Amino acid sequence: MYAIERDNKVLKNILPKEYARPGLDKEKLGELIDLIGTLNLNDSDNRSKDIIGRVYEYFLSEFASAEGKNGGQFYTPRCVVRTLVAMISPFKGRVYDPCCGSRGMFVQSEKFVEAHGGRIGDISIYGQESNPTTWKLAKMNLAIRGIDHDLGIEHADSFRRDLHPSLKADYILANPPFNMKDWGGENLKDDVRWKYGIPPNGNANYAWIQHFIHHLSPSGIAGFVLANGSMSSNQSGEGEIRKNLLEADLVDCMVALPGQLFYSTQIPACLWFIARNRSNGKFRDRRGEVLFIDARKMGVMRDRTHRELTDEDIDKIAVTYHAWRGDSNSGEYEDIPGFCASASLTEIGKHEYVLTPGRYVGAEEGEDDGEPFPEKMSRLTKELSEQMKEGAMLDEEIRKNLGALGYTI
Repeated sequence: MYAIERDNKVLKNILPKEYARPGLDKEKLGELIDLIGTLNLNDSDNRSKDIIGRVYEYFLSEFASAEGKNGGQFYTPRCVVRTLVAMISPFKGRVYDPCCGSRGMFVQSEKFVEAHGGRIGDISIYGQESNPTTWKLAKMNLAIRGIDHDLGIEHADSFRRDLHPSLKADYILANPPFNMKDWGGENLKDDVRWKYGIPPNGNANYAWIQHFIHHLSPSGIAGFVLANGSMSSNQSGEGEIRKNLLEADLVDCMVALPGQLFYSTQIPACLWFIARNRSNGKFRDRRGEVLFIDARKMGVMRDRTHRELTDEDIDKIAVTYHAWRGDSNSGEYEDIPGFCASASLTEIGKHEYVLTPGRYVGAEEGEDDGEPFPEKMSRLTKELSEQMKEGAMLDEEIRKNLGALGYTI
């Protein structure tokens, strides 16, 4: 470990040195070293680097699952990260996450660039993390993959000690702690970041949103996860801040996620997308509109407690968003009842600036079987009548059998 740190300056004082402790199974450790030793780790061998990176991510997810709430604090499910990355498409520029956890957002951003024929060096990685152990996990995660980064010289709280005060990012990807209570808001009342309203002391959701906006470049876009309550809460001025964000034309898209995606909480979650310049000429002018996507019915169960979005689900959500923005490669956008709808600020205002997608997408259209309604009702009522008669006969038979046993109803 000391040798690795010596040859990789970004890992100085980061790696654990506990492998000589008595309780560790030396035989298993030896087998692990032998297994890793079979990989060809030449600088040009990207496949080997990817294998080790995937192994690292696998264990992160397994630890998160085993630890539940505590483990989920450092791990954002891969399918959620991939959805965010697919939607904001970080091709070139500065990528920032002020609550970076174990750093899946950055890894998926690099994979996105590679998958679309870009150069890894086209994006610059900036992040920050307040938990010292999680900060080390992030450093190791990025080092394993050879990803250059700036996570600050140490762990630090983004609200109280912003390590990148002058950064204006082209892309922001984040999964901040849900409904964070003790975030120090009482000491930050006059902070320059609160342009759209002072966040309440008891909930950091709107502090995070405004922190993201503060760090966005003039044409930047942010995608992040928050608890569902952020879409509708009116407590302690949150509703007024949300209204101000909408009237400033910053809210681009809202996605309602299915339940059971996260290891750390059963609180329903959603994705927010904030865009600084929505009429930059690159895409369709969507000023005065917000796209709503209801993905609550998507996903498959990975096990009894955790759900995952499939590749098809992620593609459908991302393509819908890009089509709405006017990306010529994604086809024409159209509202789909029960799934997506584009709503004007006037319509949103009629809903008191609540951003819950279910209010706007409506109900899913049922299949038309071609049977006229009067005929269908006649057929169904006849079937119901027959079933009720059969039910009465069964009830009478049960009474007789119970009576024969000496019981009456």
